[in-house]
Amino acid sequence: MNQVFNGVPVPAEGSAITFADGAFQVPDRPIIPYIEGDGTGRDIWKASQRVFDAAVEKSFGGRRRIAWYEVFAGEKAFRQFGEWLPQGTLDAIKAFRIAIKGPLTTPVGGGIRSLNVGLRQLLNLYACWRPVKYIPGVPSPVRSPEQMNVVIFRENTEDVYAGIEWHEGTDAARRVIDFVNGQLRADGVKKQIRADSGIGIKPISITGTEQLVRRGIQYAIDHSLKTVTLVHKGNIMKFTEGAFRDWGYQLARQEFRDRVVTERESWILGGRDKNPQATIDDLAAELEPGIEMASPEFKQQIDREVRTCLDSIGSSHGQGQWKQKILVNDRIADSVFQQILTRAGEYQVLCTPNLNGDYLSDACAAQIGGLGLAPGANIGDGYGVFEATHGTAPKYADKDVINPSAVIRSGALMFEFMGWPEVSERIEKALAATIGQRRVTYDLERLMKMEGASGIQNLSTSGFAGAIIGNL
Repeated sequence: MNQVFNGVPVPAEGSAITFADGAFQVPDRPIIPYIEGDGTGRDIWKASQRVFDAAVEKSFGGRRRIAWYEVFAGEKAFRQFGEWLPQGTLDAIKAFRIAIKGPLTTPVGGGIRSLNVGLRQLLNLYACWRPVKYIPGVPSPVRSPEQMNVVIFRENTEDVYAGIEWHEGTDAARRVIDFVNGQLRADGVKKQIRADSGIGIKPISITGTEQLVRRGIQYAIDHSLKTVTLVHKGNIMKFTEGAFRDWGYQLARQEFRDRVVTERESWILGGRDKNPQATIDDLAAELEPGIEMASPEFKQQIDREVRTCLDSIGSSHGQGQWKQKILVNDRIADSVFQQILTRAGEYQVLCTPNLNGDYLSDACAAQIGGLGLAPGANIGDGYGVFEATHGTAPKYADKDVINPSAVIRSGALMFEFMGWPEVSERIEKALAATIGQRRVTYDLERLMKMEGASGIQNLSTSGFAGAIIGNL
């Protein structure tokens, strides 16, 4: 392995994390690359690293520790190397498999390769992992924020992230419009694209869908959760987002048959449990009310669905056994947006295409105190990059006032991902205890005062880290 990246030697006291047979092999002194970030990232990283090191020490009593290794991106990289994202940074993260970063600037005028895009392409970081859990004491705009405890797996390489666009009025756009309109006419479709349109294509594949949904279901199994929800706009976009739903169900049945039941299967099995004498027609009528008015073809389709369910899983999932399985269901994206506000407690794991997940994760984060408290990660098979989900806030840089919770909680995710869950749990409990004591940074102090709270201690970034360490 290369012992120098970006001209900086690898820590001699550390070893690389490896990955084999679907599992990480993590040494007692793993080398973890980090990017401190721009703007407030400098203050945040100093505070976060103190918390990480203290939590590891508390958990393992010196038997394990992190060998931190700085790599460069953003403003610091540009000052030192004349480029915003050196190849050495990408190479180091690939070599050591797990990394963490603070917020990065997007320079005026563009021209920077996105670190996340570069890493997603290099390492196939196909899932954006966004747990959103309320911490008691944090002000929230909703009445029952304690119901918010979801894990969002957002597809990270397709949809709008792999989108292709053509500017309105260009020759390329006109050629695409002419081709599509000609194909639509040949297919007998009356709908036509207006000539003055910009054009975009959003691909969603079987491969991308399956690897994401597989990870979501496995997470539910590993954490004893009961529901996995496929979020989509398949009622309108039937062959992309509708296919995401269909492929997700197919993957669940094929690879996790003994552990899952789909929502429609639960209705069929529940109907048979309630009335063991119910016929196929009876169960079909319960599954699709008004089926007697449907076409013979549709009725045959539903009858076949009922019969297949009973024949294939009646013995393994019937007689109430389905209630012990993970329920895989699906929801239309706009419906989920209002339900996550009003009935958040009904959801646990959500698997989404890229754009829906982008909206949904931020909307959920708003209910638990905003992006300053929301962790995030880009993960794949054998690699993970953990990050703050907020911006750089340059006007607060080097003032030691910003809330470091997003990076601290992203670090907690990192420790869980690498197989050190005791460190992750210790960090989360200490952070929650500190906020419960009303010892917070200025952003949370302001919100708490607006809700009429008293006895609040306004801490600096470093002071907040110290308070968390005291609660470890």
